[in-house]
Amino acid sequence: MADWETVTILRKKPPKASAMKSEQAINAARRQGFQVDTQQKWGAATNKQHVTTKNTAKLDRETEELKHDKIPLDLGRMIQQGRQSKGWSQKELATKVNEKPQVINDYEAGRGIPNQVVIGKIERAIGIKLRGKDRGKPTLPPGTKK
Repeated sequence: MADWETVTILRKKPPKASAMKSEQAINAARRQGFQVDTQQKWGAATNKQHVTTKNTAKLDRETEELKHDKIPLDLGRMIQQGRQSKGWSQKELATKVNEKPQVINDYEAGRGIPNQVVIGKIERAIGIKLRGKDRGKPTLPPGTKK
């Protein structure tokens, strides 16, 4: 009869994900013949929320052929009249639409760069249509039709 012995097999633990991302691990995998897929992620691990485009520098120079869009003065006057009819200051309107008071100031003075989301918030707050063919007319409450 044969004697049986217990044999223990020791195996290395698989490498952690963080170790697999190192340059050494990638080079070792290439030497062993494994297929390696690497990707360079743009803007990874940064807290950037706003990305500038290539045209930003051109717009900042503001040549004759390429300028920022501006709010028309009549739109600024409509915002001002609607705000004053409610008895609000620029700061109170800015608080109601969750914007900075400087944005409201720029819009009323015709200096602001138009943002349709902000204009929509101002429309709802003051109750006057600021865009489209019915400009200057009061907005209807939600759920009512003409």
